[in-house]
Amino acid sequence: MNTSELESTLCRALCGSVKVQQRAEALWRVDTPWTFPDGDGYSIYISPAPTGGLRISDQGLTLMRLSYENDLGKLREGTRGRLLNQVLADAGLMEDDGEFFLDSTAADLGANVLRLGQGLTRVHDLTFLNRMRSESTFYEDLREKLQSLVGSERLTEAYVVPSVANGRDYPVDYFIQGGAVPLYLFGVPNRDKARLATIILQHLIGSGQDFNSMIVYQNMAELPRPDLSRLTNAANDMIDSLDATDDFERKLLRRVNG
Repeated sequence: MNTSELESTLCRALCGSVKVQQRAEALWRVDTPWTFPDGDGYSIYISPAPTGGLRISDQGLTLMRLSYENDLGKLREGTRGRLLNQVLADAGLMEDDGEFFLDSTAADLGANVLRLGQGLTRVHDLTFLNRMRSESTFYEDLREKLQSLVGSERLTEAYVVPSVANGRDYPVDYFIQGGAVPLYLFGVPNRDKARLATIILQHLIGSGQDFNSMIVYQNMAELPRPDLSRLTNAANDMIDSLDATDDFERKLLRRVNG
């Protein structure tokens, strides 16, 4: 086959996989081969743009779909929020009250439908952050939750306990002031941090320190049982995830206000 024949073959195949259905007097739905993991197709609509030309939009349905299994507030905060803004900027998408869209001329309609589809794919992929980014957002979320519950003035991050041998080698994620004895809190997103937190707690206990300790897991159920057992034996309180908001607040405030 030569270049022209290949181009014709691809054009026929691609055009055959795209359908347009009229949904209202000035609203058309574009059906494409792109689907979400559950098999449902992307929501792509075309309508007249307010300033002329055509508007290509998802009608707000992408974020509505994500809201079924995700906290959309967190999608706009910290690392996730920065990534979302970058995705929209890279694709040239605008957002209005949860609706993603871009305006186009008729001549650029095909290319801009592709741009919207690529942008929606990347927005959806934000819910599947890789491990490094996921752990980064966990620590950001933990810091924000602690600040909201006890105030930043009562938090000391990366705290080195005084009068402990080689104390700088055994830092505490957070020292929280206010209780009868110090409260040392650790965020644990994975097995490696569970082992490190266990070592630090055992060292502090062996040094004769008087303190309370709390462990906040990213997902307690994902940790290997031996690591979980050792850390459970060393710590006072456990929170199985940041989603356990009521339990976290109750246990934390009991320790720092008691």
